[in-house]
Amino acid sequence: MKKARHKKILSLISEYNIDRQEVLLDYLKKEGFKVTQATVSRDIKELNLVKIVSSNGEYKYAQNTIVEDTKATFNRFDYIFSESIKTVDYAMNTVVIKCHTAMAQAACEVFDSLHWDGVVGTLAGENTIFILVRTEEIAKELCEKLRKYIK
Repeated sequence: MKKARHKKILSLISEYNIDRQEVLLDYLKKEGFKVTQATVSRDIKELNLVKIVSSNGEYKYAQNTIVEDTKATFNRFDYIFSESIKTVDYAMNTVVIKCHTAMAQAACEVFDSLHWDGVVGTLAGENTIFILVRTEEIAKELCEKLRKYIK
């Protein structure tokens, strides 16, 4: 079932400009797949989908043509991120990460490489990263995940 669902997702994103998980979820349900938001989120990660700008200037999901070793990417993230960050907090829909001096840009680069759901964008300075997310709930969840990397 998973293989068929993955095949259908790739077909849908090539046929339609799908910009959100909720939209993909609706398409899958219309195609007869009984899926949840969590399943769609995992599928997006497993298929290594990324958001790109479409010809009409809007974002949409697409298959990443640069194939990375996912395990190596996560190991790199774990190492660099855990060595770089000191604190994680949020205010409304903005996550703020304080890093050791001169480490914010490296930590932000590995953070961006994982294509987090709900993240609008990031900005790194010398020792601080700002992460803009879509909702306060996403900010709270992201903080909980990222705090696990604080030594």
